[in-house]
Amino acid sequence: MIEQWHVVVAAIFGALIGSFLNVCIYRLPVRESLVWPGSRCPHCKTAIVWYDNVPMLSYLWLRGLCRQCQATIAWRYPLVEALNAAGYGFIAWRFGGTVDAYVYGLLFSTLIVVTFIDLDHMIVPDRITLPGMALGLAVGTLLLPQWWDSIGGLLLGGGILYGMAWISPYLFGKEGMGGGDIKLLAMIGAFLGWQQVLLTLIVGGIVGAGVGVVLIGARIITRDAYIPFGPFLSLGAVVAMLYGAEILDWYGAFRADRR
Repeated sequence: MIEQWHVVVAAIFGALIGSFLNVCIYRLPVRESLVWPGSRCPHCKTAIVWYDNVPMLSYLWLRGLCRQCQATIAWRYPLVEALNAAGYGFIAWRFGGTVDAYVYGLLFSTLIVVTFIDLDHMIVPDRITLPGMALGLAVGTLLLPQWWDSIGGLLLGGGILYGMAWISPYLFGKEGMGGGDIKLLAMIGAFLGWQQVLLTLIVGGIVGAGVGVVLIGARIITRDAYIPFGPFLSLGAVVAMLYGAEILDWYGAFRADRR
């Protein structure tokens, strides 16, 4: 019962943090302050009172409309809150009240912000990734099995995508990865280590390629269209964060059986 309450409390806290993540997603790309002014309707600029800002519940109560101007509230707001709540609850269930759980919760929230900013603006802000690299090195060198895993993850993550970006114009005649993606994978590597950054890239690449093929096949986009890679790297990082150890153990056993 205590463990169940631990998960519930984590999920509630995640929903509250999710409300702040919406502020970050909206304001970071336009370089607005994250603390001032307070939450307001993006249409009529009316300040949102506290009882209209309860995560997910207020959206349902208001039926997705601003109380003042009746403008539609984007579905993204409750979605971000629900995703962060589910993520915190699952992390708490999987890792308990450990230091790792707190670090993974921070990384999970950061990846949500990166995902929706990249989907909206096709950028991954340096204001997220550069401090994230420093923080990832600080916690990674303490929590990972060897302190150099964090440094290796940062260098390998950034180096792989930098190499791909450098060689893409010669192979394909156009640019490959953007600088934001390079810094994002470097940040992920600093948090998770060099082995998990490889898994992140593999999962993100496979899912990204699959989505691209489906979108092209459905004629939603053309072959020359740019698909933001940040969301797929973020998905790969979440998989590596939650199940990376098990996947690597399975892969090691699989290779041993094939010999």
